[in-house]
Amino acid sequence: MNVLGIIASGVAALFITVALAKSARRVALRPHIPDEPGGRAPRAEALRRTGGATAVLGIGTATGAALWLGAADDAAGSVGGLLAGAGAVAALGLVHDLKPLWAALRLAVQTAAAVLVVCLAGLSPAAGVLAVVWIVLVTNAFALLDHADGLLTAVGLVTAAGLLACAFVGGDPALALLPATLVAGLAGFLLHNWHPARLRLGACGAQFTGFALAASGALIQAAAPSGRAAWAALPALATVALADSALVLISRRRAARSPLRATDDHIAHRLRRVRVTVPGAAVLTALWAGVPVATGTLVYAELLHPAFLLLPLAGTAAAVYALLRIPAYTPPRTAPPRTGSSRTAPSRTATSRATQDRTITARRRTEAADAGAAIPAAAPATGVKGSAPGRGAPTGTARTAAGHPTVPPPPNGRPAEAATAAAERG
Repeated sequence: MNVLGIIASGVAALFITVALAKSARRVALRPHIPDEPGGRAPRAEALRRTGGATAVLGIGTATGAALWLGAADDAAGSVGGLLAGAGAVAALGLVHDLKPLWAALRLAVQTAAAVLVVCLAGLSPAAGVLAVVWIVLVTNAFALLDHADGLLTAVGLVTAAGLLACAFVGGDPALALLPATLVAGLAGFLLHNWHPARLRLGACGAQFTGFALAASGALIQAAAPSGRAAWAALPALATVALADSALVLISRRRAARSPLRATDDHIAHRLRRVRVTVPGAAVLTALWAGVPVATGTLVYAELLHPAFLLLPLAGTAAAVYALLRIPAYTPPRTAPPRTGSSRTAPSRTATSRATQDRTITARRRTEAADAGAAIPAAAPATGVKGSAPGRGAPTGTARTAAGHPTVPPPPNGRPAEAATAAAERG
């Protein structure tokens, strides 16, 4: 395959992806799209989440057309198997975007697709097993980078550019077909995925990107000349994706959390906690990925010694250590411990309240007794015998107008009301 064919395939992938993404964006931004029944997410949000299908269609269409035109020459079988495996993974990711699937099912499909790529590439059994493990691991590592606007798209674009350079340097331009279309397609999709993102890669685009990068790296390494340090150079291209996975696993292990539970503890999340903007996090991560990609490409081209790969690896380890020191989880709210004083506090409170109640009761009884003794005798009515003072009832006894002795008021502590009630009874 010549360079002009690769350039034409890349241009086709760019225009197809941009056209499809623009159409999907218009549909997703329509304000009259109603919500789905049953409390589901709006259709507009579902379209944004499945926007990665536009990148998959653009890249896949351009690559498939180049294969149909015979542009891959002798590597048509390997590239065709790679495209078929990536398409299967993308289809499963699209289903996962619409209805979440089990992680075991996704791993099974990814493993089957990786086995297909390895079998069509004609690798030995030992190399094939290592390649399958590598493809599945790197696919999921890149897919985890889709946690911020433009992050995975930018990192995938840088990594695909490195694979494209390695394929040209290795003398097998046919293996550069998919990396070339991947660079163009991701560049076109980045226009709509940059913050604020109108479309998202989702599981469909993320798994397709990760699988295409991992499988392309495995095929380029298998076809590399024996004199090149491909075993050390090509794995370095996935440094940032593997660093993010290591960061998440170590952090969740320390916090005793499930490694499969999605949490805001990735690279971009921690950068946001130190007040880095969303575009800034994407740019910093892409620059971080560019250092090992450039170093690995130069080592693969035999322009640098493989020992230089220790520099980006050491820097990545230091960056992961620094990111681990940024708190990613909110501490749980704990109740204050119960001590001996707190246990005796309720009993003391109850005792004081009982003492106050007894004091108030005794005070009311005293006031009621004093009020009853201080009630004056009722004045006798005019013209009634025995009602004159000094006659009839003994001194100190209160009587009514009819001559009956008055009843003492109840001890309710209200003298005025008691006197009124006695007058009414008389």
